[in-house]
Amino acid sequence: MNIFHIKKHLKKRWRRWRRAIWTVCACGLVAVMAWLGMPLSDQMERLMTNEPIAIETLGKWQGAAPEVTEEWLVDLEKDKRTRIVHLTKIYTCGEESSVLGIMRPDEIAALMKEHPEYEGRLGAGGDVWIDERINGLSDICKTRGYIGLDRDGNLTLFDGPPKKEKVIRTFFQMDVEMMESALPADVLKQLQQGIRIQDVEEYNSVLSTFSDYAIEQSERVMQQNEGQ
Repeated sequence: MNIFHIKKHLKKRWRRWRRAIWTVCACGLVAVMAWLGMPLSDQMERLMTNEPIAIETLGKWQGAAPEVTEEWLVDLEKDKRTRIVHLTKIYTCGEESSVLGIMRPDEIAALMKEHPEYEGRLGAGGDVWIDERINGLSDICKTRGYIGLDRDGNLTLFDGPPKKEKVIRTFFQMDVEMMESALPADVLKQLQQGIRIQDVEEYNSVLSTFSDYAIEQSERVMQQNEGQ
């Protein structure tokens, strides 16, 4: 049994349990009211005899908000034609893209409902593009990710050592002169050769360390010093 069937089965069981719990609670309330000699209101009688009303009222008590359908999904339903669906996994470091296939509007809506963490949109060419944000490293970053300097002095994420010049992402322009005057020679050499990234903590640490030497950051420090 796959994960979709398991979730569907659990949802059915929860609905049955919810009905049973509501029935027990309602009967208990009626028993207490009868023992105290309090008459049942018309609304309470309707709740006891009409399950949909009971569930709706329970939802209001719990502060349930109405489900909001995204506008682009509404546009899909109006068109009714099938679409090519793309999924992009956006990691803390790196991205991975794939094609999920050709889907009907109802299948796309079911997919988005099944994965509330997805962010979808309708592309200009008519394809559906879905983003999934993941706190972690992509396979490329795990196996071949390096952070170093490109030819223009930008702090850059590379696929492999910087000498291969396979750029994945450029972060910001570095103040190279400031780094040379402030950092040890071995640190600069390591940055030029590329710093191997093996986990999210190391990735964030490297970015945080060298962001102090970004040109914009250096300009802000100089402006603060001039203003003192």
